Amino acid sequence: MLTVSKRGFQMPASPIRKLVPFAEAAKERGVTVYHLNIGQPDIETPAAIMDAVKKVDMPILEYSHSAGNESYRRKLAAYYSKKGFDVNYDEILITTGGSEAIIFSFFACLDPGDEVIIPEPLYANYIGFACEAGVKVVPIRSSIENGFMLPAVSEFEKVITAKTKAILICNPNNPTGYLYSRGELTELAGICKKYNLYFFSDEAYREFCYSDAAHTSVMHLKDISDNAVLLDTISKRYSACGARIGALVTKNKDVYNAVLKFAQARLSPPGLEQILGEAAVDLPDDYFDQPKQEYMARRDLLVSRLNKMEGVDCPNPGGAFYAMARLPIDDADRFCQWMLEDFSLDNQTAMFAPATGFYVTPGLGMNEIRLAYVINRQDIDKAMDCLEAALKVYPGKTN
Repeated sequence: MLTVSKRGFQMPASPIRKLVPFAEAAKERGVTVYHLNIGQPDIETPAAIMDAVKKVDMPILEYSHSAGNESYRRKLAAYYSKKGFDVNYDEILITTGGSEAIIFSFFACLDPGDEVIIPEPLYANYIGFACEAGVKVVPIRSSIENGFMLPAVSEFEKVITAKTKAILICNPNNPTGYLYSRGELTELAGICKKYNLYFFSDEAYREFCYSDAAHTSVMHLKDISDNAVLLDTISKRYSACGARIGALVTKNKDVYNAVLKFAQARLSPPGLEQILGEAAVDLPDDYFDQPKQEYMARRDLLVSRLNKMEGVDCPNPGGAFYAMARLPIDDADRFCQWMLEDFSLDNQTAMFAPATGFYVTPGLGMNEIRLAYVINRQDIDKAMDCLEAALKVYPGKTN
């Protein structure tokens, strides 16, 4: 009898997408579904970068360099320079989305059976990428009670073993929206230096920070250039999720050369999307002002509505466009599915991501959901009307 691999069995379903069939069924019944389950912004992709692709005049769409077009890497180096850290174009490798950057970092820096420490709740796909690489995720729990701030250094040191090879953070964080401070990153850098660990930093949401403090990159930190691996993407920055263009940045030449071999095996990153990426770097410096203001307004509306609901608790996110909320429910997976199957308010409902999939530790996140404030404010209000009404009649409501 044919069977799929153990890896295939172990690969987790996405908490972000696994309820899609129920949403599709609801729509077929004529129900309007407000999607707060996935980080797909409704902000329009800048016309200038779409036009750059439309104006392409090339007789053959050829392979690019496996590390990406040199012209694009040079432009990215200039972009990073504006952000306050100095990298050369030959320290940047273009990837097929930020996802490939994460996978390549695991493949190049960790062996099967090695361990990577990640604060939880965490971006659910990290678990899937670790499964693909045969790597074990060791979670360190952050708590909704203190807004998901970084756990104490002592908590990290408790779980470091001979198999620990890296620490991974997302800053600002997906799914919590927490913005790590320079002090917190400096503490992590100290741990990585002390125990000779890689420091992976996923900075997909760098442009969307809502405090007065500037975003701190792993590349800003001193004396850890050999440890630091920056994971990046244009997907969220320019509302270009379908372009699938990311980057891995490191000054560690051994890591870079190892990643390049994996990149050569997949030949090259997408060609037209690199042209789009180059055009994105040329957008005016004030491009992000309007999207950032809009996300802040959406955040303020969402968090305010949530915290006014009986039994609901939602910390105020410092960045990205996600929030985690604790609800008076028994089972987040059951609740989110029930919202799509059995509930509607004026023929409308809302879709959320159950938080269980963002935790590694069994049993955590049972009464939490992640909400992506990527739809307009009017629709956010309607979605919150649905949630508020649903919580009053949900059969698994808790006190």
